[in-house]
Amino acid sequence: MLIIQTPLRISLAGGGTDFPDYYQQYGGYVVSTAIDKYIYVIVNARYDDKIYVDYSRKEIVDHIDEIQHDLVREAARMTGMVPGFEVAMMADIPSEGSGLGSSSSLTVGLLNAFYHYQGKQVEREVLAQQACEIEIDILGRPIGRQDQYIAAYGGLCGIRFEGKDGVKQVSVERLDLDEHQKRRLGSNLLLFFTDIVRKSSAILDEQKKKIADTTEAHHGIKELALRTQRELLGGNYDALGDILHQNWELKRGLASGVTTDEIDLMYERARTSGAVGGKISGAGGGGFLLCYCQRGDQEELREALGDYREMPFMLEPFGSRVIFHQERYRW
Repeated sequence: MLIIQTPLRISLAGGGTDFPDYYQQYGGYVVSTAIDKYIYVIVNARYDDKIYVDYSRKEIVDHIDEIQHDLVREAARMTGMVPGFEVAMMADIPSEGSGLGSSSSLTVGLLNAFYHYQGKQVEREVLAQQACEIEIDILGRPIGRQDQYIAAYGGLCGIRFEGKDGVKQVSVERLDLDEHQKRRLGSNLLLFFTDIVRKSSAILDEQKKKIADTTEAHHGIKELALRTQRELLGGNYDALGDILHQNWELKRGLASGVTTDEIDLMYERARTSGAVGGKISGAGGGGFLLCYCQRGDQEELREALGDYREMPFMLEPFGSRVIFHQERYRW
């Protein structure tokens, strides 16, 4: 039996520039960080030759092609799994519609789990690339490529996307802050659940189709991500509040479902109660509101958003990894 722990993430700036429709022409850049909320994948050998898949429902099938959970099926195919195993999945948060990259974290975690189960170790780059292949190329999901990389690599990273003529190039730069700097940055970031869980596919599909009409907004979002990298490495963490606000103002115009009247009211309440800036994490339309708020103003912010659940978190240095592995005879 083995257990793989894969972190979720918050995207600080640059989201949307990781779509091939944009970065293949202009190059993309995002700054994202893993957080200490996780997807867990458990794999165990079975006595029989069936496949057991446990999530919100339970599947028992004879062949990999019969698995209904599309991420499990494609990850098992890609890694060369054979029947005679059980896989279970659990999450620290609602597994869909959170805006924290849960789908990509699950895909990376499944790949990592299936490889380790077979005694194979692969590089983080391979996990990220193959997760992108499953979600984007095979399943055709209208998503970008940042979530898979931050789930595989962990930490606080700047991720650059380039590529022309079908050749994809992704480079990951770890933004190495010391522990004191990470605590200072992390202590000013707060997440509040909007109480809205939504499927992001419709929003992302519209955003993807409108990239040609929103190119200037994407240029601005990329510049904010590059500025985020400079400010963080320069120790000017408080600049992040203004960056988040500018990013949100640009992001609102990328697709019709990015925000709602309720989200707008929630954000305005936050801004008038101590938050310097913020944005909805992920595609928008629901999930978590990320706020940058200095510690002296946080009680006022928490009181103003008292109707919404706060999710305390810390920055996570590790990507997808094994946290338990018990070798035993496989039937």
